[in-house]
Amino acid sequence: MHENLPKKPPKPLDESANKGSGQKGCTAPACGDKAPDFDLPDDSGGKVSLASFRDQLLVLYFYPKDDTSGCTKEAIDFNALRGEFQNAGAAILGVSADSVASHARFKAKHKLELALGSDDSKAMLAAYGVWVEKSMYGRKYMGIERTTFLIGKDAKILAAWSRVKVPGHAAEVLAAVKAL
Repeated sequence: MHENLPKKPPKPLDESANKGSGQKGCTAPACGDKAPDFDLPDDSGGKVSLASFRDQLLVLYFYPKDDTSGCTKEAIDFNALRGEFQNAGAAILGVSADSVASHARFKAKHKLELALGSDDSKAMLAAYGVWVEKSMYGRKYMGIERTTFLIGKDAKILAAWSRVKVPGHAAEVLAAVKAL
């Protein structure tokens, strides 16, 4: 009976969520905050904005790079549940810094039907606190921290998941949407 409930509650994002990320003075919006506005080119050559999702819930997920193993799995998982998200009144938007052309190839290759936004300026990524300093093999670089926000019809952040692990994540977000 409780199988649709999230395994664990979403973690609210606040200033402490970015500690150790190397992102000084930049914090992600927290639950209850108004979601930062955005206006991005999408994979179809059109535009997508926060206002595009007025009067519906929005699952806004940030991912590092098109066509990498984790990002592909995450997109396929969200895409597979797209109908259930729609039935629950939620749209899905994936955002990365990849180009519109890269998004279009990624969608076609994996037969994705969800919308993808391109933030090559990284302004939106910074506003949502997901453009952070990362480290791999001792090398530091800037990149996207895999993060998902659930935004309400009033454009306020209802839930957020940071440092997302892909397996089971889309289903966990769907359970949170259905619990509203």
